[in-house]
Amino acid sequence: MTPEQRAARVGEVMFAGDRASRDTMGMELVSCGPGRAVMRMAVDERHLNGHRICHGGFIFTLADSTFAFACNSHNRNAVAAGCSIEFLKPGQLGDVLTCEGMEQVLQGRHGVYDMKVTNQRGEVVAVFRGKSAVIQGAVFPEET
Repeated sequence: MTPEQRAARVGEVMFAGDRASRDTMGMELVSCGPGRAVMRMAVDERHLNGHRICHGGFIFTLADSTFAFACNSHNRNAVAAGCSIEFLKPGQLGDVLTCEGMEQVLQGRHGVYDMKVTNQRGEVVAVFRGKSAVIQGAVFPEET
């Protein structure tokens, strides 16, 4: 299995079981490759806060979910060990937010990943950095 095939399979398996991202949040997994992932979410009424803009927690969740797919793409179970986000522009009703995540460093059990959330006009809405830690297990069993 090539790294690209492995990452795509990780994406399929994880997204099938990720009811929070898929069903609750309305996210779409666009792609999952080795050390990277892209997810998308259309901002609708359920995502709005009292200011009628996208709640920061939903933007964070989009970035965090993308981070999860990117750091698990090597088929080694990985979890968040820490993260931070900078909100740069509000998400508006009707916006389509796309998060692109990329592995920066993977060394031993730890990785560092950067996410960029943009709207349909290419404007940067938020940037997120996550640190992952590999734990026991794999997303799916592989033949050796």
